[in-house]
Order: sequence, then structure tokens, then C-alpha cells
Amino acid sequence: MEVAKDPKTRDGRRTSPVVYDRACLEEVCGSCAMRVNGVARMACTALIDSLAQPVKLEPLAKFPVVRDLSVDRSSMFESLKRVKAWVPIDGTYDLGPGPRMAESERAYAYELSKCITCGNCLEVCPQVNDRSSFMGAAPISQVALFNRHPTGRMLAAERLDALMGEGGLDECGNAQNCVRACPKSIPLTTSIAEMFRATTAHGFRKLFGS
Repeated sequence: MEVAKDPKTRDGRRTSPVVYDRACLEEVCGSCAMRVNGVARMACTALIDSLAQPVKLEPLAKFPVVRDLSVDRSSMFESLKRVKAWVPIDGTYDLGPGPRMAESERAYAYELSKCITCGNCLEVCPQVNDRSSFMGAAPISQVALFNRHPTGRMLAAERLDALMGEGGLDECGNAQNCVRACPKSIPLTTSIAEMFRATTAHGFRKLFGS
């Protein structure tokens, strides 16, 4: 932000402001993810005084660069649409409160719901590359979230079918980088393991018609 106020080159010539994404400035929106000194993280919580100097800023490498530090995360959002990461409602009238969830279920679902679609989990995943269509941890974890929801379960089979398709679970290499890079400490490897079990059971049900 300070650089953008008075943009100059190293030799002091005036230039255009650096382009980057930001919104909330409190690690909620996920838009300011970038590589800070080579580490994928949220820029808004990267305190300058705690970083090695000089600070090196780079855009995320797993997404197309729009300009400077701004990247296009469309591929991640398309994956979220592919797995139907939402609770289906008809929106025409008040259906009243839905079924109650057990507190243990609610607490676990809340942890999964913390995803801010920053893309850090895809950035650090070795399976997300130019030779693979792997959707990454974030969409998989959202399937775990919405398949647990009492109303969201209406689309459970469709979500599991999506995970069993190209770019789905079979392409996960279990590197576990994602859970370490997640700024919200979401148990991504736990939800991925859960989806492996769920897709296996779903596959058997489809095979035997039950």
C-alpha cells in the first residue's frame, strides 16, 4: 500500500502503481494471497517487522497472472461449481428451520466452513501443475462440508460423482502440504481422507445398485 502511494522504479523514475488484490485486510476474504519471501501466505497478516529484509513479493505460481501480484483464480471457482459447493434451496418461500445437527457435527462443519478460497492449498500442492487437472484440497473439503449439511445432502451423490471424475480424488498424492499452508488451519487432510472413504462406498453402491 505504501509503494502504491508513490510508485517509483529502483532508480527513482515514476511508474504505474503495483497491482494486487485486497479487500478485508483481516484474513477473511482470501484475496491477498501471494508468495512472501517464497512462502504462500496471506499478505494482510504478513507483518513487515517479522520478515527477512528485503521483502520479496511474488504472485501465486499455480494461477495465471493478471498483472503484477494479481492472479486469476477462475480454475478454483470452476472446481467449486463442479462439486456444487452450496446448499440447494428453491428460494421461493420460508421453509422454516432445518433439521438440527449434533454439536459434534456442527463443530466439525464449522472448521470446514472457514475456507476463504485463497488458493494457498493449491499453490503448495505438487499435484496441481500444468500436467494435471487436479482440483486441489479446497473443493474436496467443501464437498465434505456440504455433504454433512442436512439440506446439502440432497446433492451428495452428484458431488461424489464429481470427485470420482477427472481431476478428482484419484489425483491427490497425499503430500499434505495443503494442511500446513492453510491460513485458517482447516483439517484438509482429514476431510480428504473422509472423501476417499465416501467415494469408495458410493462407488460400491453404484456398482451393486443399492
